Amino acid sequence: MSNKIQKILKRSSDPDLIIKAFKFAKTAYKDRNRTSGENYIEHAIRVALALSEMNLDSKTIAAGLLHDVVDEMPISLKKIELRDMKKNFGEEVAFLAEKVSELSKLRYPLTIKSKGSVRFARKKIENLRKMFFAQAKDLRVVLIELVSRIDNLNTLNCLPPEQQKLYALETLKIFVPMANRLGMREIKSKLEDLSFFYLYPEKFQELRVNVKEKYEERKKYLRSLTPHIKKILKSEGINVLDINSRAKSYWSTYQKLFKNNMDFEKIYDLVALRIIVDNIKNCYKTLGIIHKYWRPLYREIDDFIAKPRPNGYRSLHTTVFCDKGEITEIQIRTNDMHKEAEYGICAHWAYKEKIDLKKEKKKFDWVKKIPKFWKTSKIDFFTNQVFVFTPKGDVIALPKESTVIDFAYAVHSEIGDHCESVKVNGKIASLSQYLKNADVVEIIINKKRVPSPDWLKFVKTNLARAHIKKALALAETKSPFKISFFGKKKISSPKLIKKKVPKISRKIKKEKVKEIYLAGEKGILVNLAKCCSPKSSDEIKAYITKYRGAVLHKTSCKNFQRLSKKFPYKVLDASWR
Repeated sequence: MSNKIQKILKRSSDPDLIIKAFKFAKTAYKDRNRTSGENYIEHAIRVALALSEMNLDSKTIAAGLLHDVVDEMPISLKKIELRDMKKNFGEEVAFLAEKVSELSKLRYPLTIKSKGSVRFARKKIENLRKMFFAQAKDLRVVLIELVSRIDNLNTLNCLPPEQQKLYALETLKIFVPMANRLGMREIKSKLEDLSFFYLYPEKFQELRVNVKEKYEERKKYLRSLTPHIKKILKSEGINVLDINSRAKSYWSTYQKLFKNNMDFEKIYDLVALRIIVDNIKNCYKTLGIIHKYWRPLYREIDDFIAKPRPNGYRSLHTTVFCDKGEITEIQIRTNDMHKEAEYGICAHWAYKEKIDLKKEKKKFDWVKKIPKFWKTSKIDFFTNQVFVFTPKGDVIALPKESTVIDFAYAVHSEIGDHCESVKVNGKIASLSQYLKNADVVEIIINKKRVPSPDWLKFVKTNLARAHIKKALALAETKSPFKISFFGKKKISSPKLIKKKVPKISRKIKKEKVKEIYLAGEKGILVNLAKCCSPKSSDEIKAYITKYRGAVLHKTSCKNFQRLSKKFPYKVLDASWR
């Protein structure tokens, strides 16, 4: 048994469960290797060890060992494997492992084309993030997926550069914001820096070389400043529990540098000083004392105690001109705030289990968001919504018990008006069928089709209801028959006012193109560049944009050649087959 498993067993409250899960996983992964050539069990052990170091419960660690077992299995074998898991480890462990497997199949599709609106594009991405939470149903599922992703990023060099970029881009767009929203600062920083390394390798190396020296300079300066601050605060009657520092991540540093024309002198929080005091009153008193001795920088004071960040983070931030004019960021918080920022959910679990985190010498950057959410670990704030995919990979958010017709109108009113039939997950379905999370819905339209009054009996959304009534009213003015819920009645009308039926949007009539392979992967949808309109006979490449995802250009396109020279790291290989 490996040293890593021994470490997990020492920390576990149920070592028998861990040994059982390890043996089960080792057998299941026996003939399965990753792209790098190593067996899946090695990845599973690293994930389980990381979860163990977070002081997570034994069931979560067991699920970490088993999280890849049912991946890529046929449905029949998957059901058998899940049945065996339930039999051996119980409903909870099997549930966690199954949900992680489902979550790993939800991918960022690089299709974020908007209707000319940045806000609309951001909404699509936000819906995909919500879908991850809704599909997970349990916080621990999200944790396992995030830890697994960190390990995957650490071993991503075995893939072609284009696929590395795709995986890193997906991480930045979807998983980093998720980690940030949950207050997982350390996990967020790791995901950011690893993605940064694969997306912009040259800039990452350049920044690391330049920042490393400055990190050391700042740390040395803050070490010399710390005794002076302690002496001042003591003389003012402040009970200082601790003063320490933290370094900014490479990706956060790069983003700030980019906004400030790569000027290091304008980055004041490269390494920030943190002052821990005994109560909130002394937080504000300490802020006043700091400003009494050192002049604050204009507009660089933030009160996250009175107004916490959305992820629950609380602290006072100020930037001051310290000794010798050195500009320094100082953060002031209580011990409880510090624990929430450093340990987060682990701090709450530790309190429940009476674990001394300082003796454990482990720091986990989490932040409490909703007390009930953290206590139960259940994700129940999207229970009134379902999130479903369009064939292009966009995510549509709908109320619970929404039907196919609700979905059609949410995509476009004309698609709803002319909906004739539907496929859900590739199979023909009823128009009144309730949709579930992660369903892929394809609407088949017919120009001659008009809404049926029966639709009003089962639609859920007000949007769909309003469009159906409008379409029925329009049809009534054009027909010698009066449409009602009780059938059709003949009416005498010598002269009818003729109205033109709205034309179907050209977007609905788009011609299908051959399947495109992007970075050697099929199934990733792209947009065709309007400047060169590539066809299946042309040599092509893809350029990754901020809001339109992957845009396909001819390699001879002047716009593409100009962009590829300026931003070569945004170019991906593409082919029609």
